Formats: sequence, C-alpha cells, structure tokens
Amino acid sequence: MLRIAIAKGRTASKVNEMLKDSNEFGNIMDLKSRKLIFSSEEKNVEFILVKPSDLPVYVENGAVDVGIVGKDILMEHNYSVYELYDMKISTCKMAVAGPPENKDIVLSARKIATKYPTIASEYFKKKMERIEIIKLDGSVEMAPLLGLSHAIVDIVETGDTLRENGLIIYEDICDISARVIVNKISYKLKNSAVNRLISTFDKINGGVSIA
Repeated sequence: MLRIAIAKGRTASKVNEMLKDSNEFGNIMDLKSRKLIFSSEEKNVEFILVKPSDLPVYVENGAVDVGIVGKDILMEHNYSVYELYDMKISTCKMAVAGPPENKDIVLSARKIATKYPTIASEYFKKKMERIEIIKLDGSVEMAPLLGLSHAIVDIVETGDTLRENGLIIYEDICDISARVIVNKISYKLKNSAVNRLISTFDKINGGVSIA
C-alpha cells in the first residue's frame, strides 16, 4: 500500500479536487469528516492528513511513503528526503516586509521577526547584511508595530494582512508552492506506485518534475 501524507488545509483541499476523477487515487478522502486517515484496500492507497510542519518528519522516518507540503517547510529544515515534483498549487511567496518608514533604515544590524529563522538567516547572509533574528510562532506582523523588530520575514499570499496592518513588502525572497517529497527507501521499493502518482498529477496539473 502506498501511504501519502498531505498537508492539512488548503493543500489537502486542492489535491483532493485534483484527484477526484482519478481511477487510481480519486474519491478516497472525505475532507468534511474529522478523520485523518483514509484507506482504500481496492486501490491499495492510503491518504493521511498531517500538520504541515510535521509532514516531512513522517516521510523522512518512513511512517509514510510520500508527502505533499509547502516548499517553505522544506527550506526551513534539512530533511533527508527526495523532492521530486513541484505541484504548482498553494502558491505564495516568502518576503521581507515592514512599516514604510523602516524600509530604508540604516543600522549595523536590523531586528527581523519571523517563523522562519533559517530562511531569513540564509537570505541576509547571502546579501552580507547583519541581522538579529527574533523567532515568533504567532502573527509576526505585530512585531514591527510594537517595536519588537524593524521588519519581518514571512509568507505572503494576497498581501491583505500586510496592507491592513500598514506594512509593505520590501523584498521578495522566493516563490513558494506545494512539493511532492518521497522517503528514500520507499522510492526504491515502491518506485512504480510513486511514479504513477506523479504521472497522475502531471496529466491533471502540468507541474514540474524536479528529479
């Protein structure tokens, strides 16, 4: 059986919609229920809904064979998995943002509030800019408004939250989308099933193979 973990929320909804007409992978998940695991003995496949930040851990450790999760999660940690396919869904971007008056501020080291300390650190390191990272888990938009930081690094989808809080984008860091990742052993043992899944997505979606 091929076990496939999908990030809860928007990604799960889009994947479920994409697969609804697939003979091999469709009509298995009922996202209106509270269930987290959906199995089909007939189709020999199982879908598991997982919190995005936990999903690569399940794949890396072999609890599931395949995972579908945002690129931001993969960039923040160095997971030992194969990243095979860009789904081209759940698209957004990682950006530096803050109050307009702080955009051109010159400091020896700016304070950056973020849920993504690794991404932020590596981005500013490449730019040879010194920063101080302030790690937050909640709404990072609050940090510069209360003087905790000069700017933030965060996911931006529509930009509405930034605008409503008087913040603007300073710089785009990178584009983000959902990716298919695979456990390294599963890729060898269940290669044909994994490739059938990716082929199904490719026919429906026209994503981008990475490996």
